[in-house]
Amino acid sequence: MDAMGSKDQMKRSQFEKEDVSRAPLFEAMVAHHAKRPASFHVPGHKSGQGLTGDAKRFYQDIMSIDYTEITGLDDLHHPEEAIMEAEQLAAACFGAEETFFLVGGSTAGNLAMILATCAPGDLILVQRNVHKSVLHGLMLAQAKAVFIAPRVHEASGVAAGLRLADVQEAVRRYPTAKALLLTNPNYYGMGVDLTPFAKLLHASDRLLLVDEAHGAHYGFHEALPASALSQGADAVVQSTHKMLTAMTMGAMLHVQGPRIDRSAVRQMLAMLQSSSPSYPIMASLDLARRRLHTEGAAWIAQGLATVQAFRERLDATGVIGYFPQHFPVAAGESSHETADPFKITIYDQTGTLTGSQLKDQLEDQGCYVEMTDGHLVLLVFTPATSQEEMLRAAEALDNICWDIRREKQELQAPISNILKLPYYTPISSPVAFARKAGWQGAGSDDVYSEVDAQEAIGHCSADMVIPYPPGIPYLYPGEVITASSVEALIALHGRGIRFQGTDFGHTKQLRIYKPITK
Repeated sequence: MDAMGSKDQMKRSQFEKEDVSRAPLFEAMVAHHAKRPASFHVPGHKSGQGLTGDAKRFYQDIMSIDYTEITGLDDLHHPEEAIMEAEQLAAACFGAEETFFLVGGSTAGNLAMILATCAPGDLILVQRNVHKSVLHGLMLAQAKAVFIAPRVHEASGVAAGLRLADVQEAVRRYPTAKALLLTNPNYYGMGVDLTPFAKLLHASDRLLLVDEAHGAHYGFHEALPASALSQGADAVVQSTHKMLTAMTMGAMLHVQGPRIDRSAVRQMLAMLQSSSPSYPIMASLDLARRRLHTEGAAWIAQGLATVQAFRERLDATGVIGYFPQHFPVAAGESSHETADPFKITIYDQTGTLTGSQLKDQLEDQGCYVEMTDGHLVLLVFTPATSQEEMLRAAEALDNICWDIRREKQELQAPISNILKLPYYTPISSPVAFARKAGWQGAGSDDVYSEVDAQEAIGHCSADMVIPYPPGIPYLYPGEVITASSVEALIALHGRGIRFQGTDFGHTKQLRIYKPITK
């Protein structure tokens, strides 16, 4: 907890114990339900009365409190009562000055952060491997982006965090950039120390915007990394449903400090989110906050013990490897400075099974994983993961390892088929995003043409070119194609790498916009 400093603790201490143990929005909904009210308002299912058969068995309870903006239940877009109190409690819990409930996932928060920060033509620095919602936000804002390539985890080929030196250079090259938007942690739980980034940006009155979708639990236990807010971020988006207990699509946008325009954030959220937000989702945010506020450290400690027991079972197999196994010795010597212990990425060290095959065999035994990239399999544990579920996964892997040993494969170097070369240009030229430009170009033959890769040099890409693995966009629509990028793409093609978003893998041709836009 020392890494967080005292900032979050001070915020959390603003409310008395009896306050933080409340869930004001959920309690208001329960109180209304207790009145056994007659519903002459939407939704049309009338507290679940319209359900039949199996649907009634699964949906009846939740639909009984599926309300709308009626007297006593407040309004998300103009909160004055229960929702306002719930958001204030959330701000105190997570260390923000102001928190906004999101019913459209982190996507809505990322869109709002960008639209509240960027006017048409404004420039923003962006980590290259961001979520697609960030790109959609750039399109809606008609902003320009300078993409900064992430460091790559050498053993796995997974894209991790940014280098501070690259951000310093990007700020020097593009002094009009208004902000840096980065992802921390990544999907695999790898992250960086954000404090130096915040100091760098704030020294020139720029904003640090963080997509912390996978880090809503950060800062609530000493074994976890510090939260982005505690490290100085101006605005942070968290998917409260990913690692905590909120319902799917439940997320929060936290803001602090004078640099972010909060009135613009409110306006954007009112435009982006439904005027009929889900009350069950909002109440689940309230309840997720309450659990952290009242028993967060103990609850997380219980989950960490479960994860540690699983790691010990993996170690005992001698076959299943996993990462990240430990933090790097020194910052700057690795792809990441922090790691989320709840994220465990596994692979077959013998090379007998691909990631896809390992995933399929786990699912054949009833254990469904988060994802595979063809080489690796990501297992997401949370504080809510039960001991029984952990043991079920461990036993499934024991069974798989028994079959692998029968194949008598010799142990190979872990994940030996991952590319080692840093192909990605550290800092891109500015890329203009337009609302009408789709993922596959503008969609009209008179707007783009397809040419041999060498002829594409100096032109703007009309496609998103994504070598897979590792799945980081190499070119974005509107990005200038350089000689070095073409050289790298040809080298990747020669190594048998597949490509998404383009036919380059089959034709060695690239689509470009015309006329050329510099």
